[in-house]
Amino acid sequence: MDDYLRVAEVPDYPQAFNGLQVENPGSVSRILAAVDACQSSIDAAVVVGADLVLVHHGLFWGGLEPITGRNWKRLGELIRKDIALYSSHLPLDCHEEVGNSALLAKQLGVSQTGRFAQYEGTAIGVMGELNLELNELSERLEELLGTSPTVIATGPRQVKRVGVVTGGGGPSIGEAAAAGLDTLITGEGSHHTYFDAEELGINVIYAGHYATETFGVKALAARVADKFGLEWEFFDHPTGL
Repeated sequence: MDDYLRVAEVPDYPQAFNGLQVENPGSVSRILAAVDACQSSIDAAVVVGADLVLVHHGLFWGGLEPITGRNWKRLGELIRKDIALYSSHLPLDCHEEVGNSALLAKQLGVSQTGRFAQYEGTAIGVMGELNLELNELSERLEELLGTSPTVIATGPRQVKRVGVVTGGGGPSIGEAAAAGLDTLITGEGSHHTYFDAEELGINVIYAGHYATETFGVKALAARVADKFGLEWEFFDHPTGL
């Protein structure tokens, strides 16, 4: 997975710690895929007998902290049950085959023409062509993701050039507009991004951080399971955010 996801090459936030975050002393026969390494995901892994938890958001976002309280509860359960945990954040978001951005764009019918949304020199998002009215695009997202997207309709009604960057892609509005895109699809953004969109004349659709990032872990788990003859399943624990 490290090689396939180019973990050593893709820059990320310091607390991401992409790769194997917790190892187990045995082998792997069953994978539980989940978006977040929360207690609920770890508990679900115990219930289904998984020995590897594969997640997008790992354990250490708070930085260096004592292994007490909920930190010990999470780690202690993994260690006691011999469950490994592997996390892939931006390497999974930007991957060409199993990446969240690429897969969501493909599901929406976007014909990919390039990449954008730079993070330290690496493009996390994808852009392409899609001839669809804005309300139809919103409906397609709602049906696909099971959420009610928030639409900032400050661009053209007819969508033709779309950018997709999953998760917290609100800061990419300026780059999307500069790339000539008329619509940005992402998970979430701050309050002030409404005015960014309005003043730059671009549509923005916030479809949910969690909802836009379920694709990658599923695709990666399926690929790994197929390659090594393992069983896998997805634990769905939506936040509504």
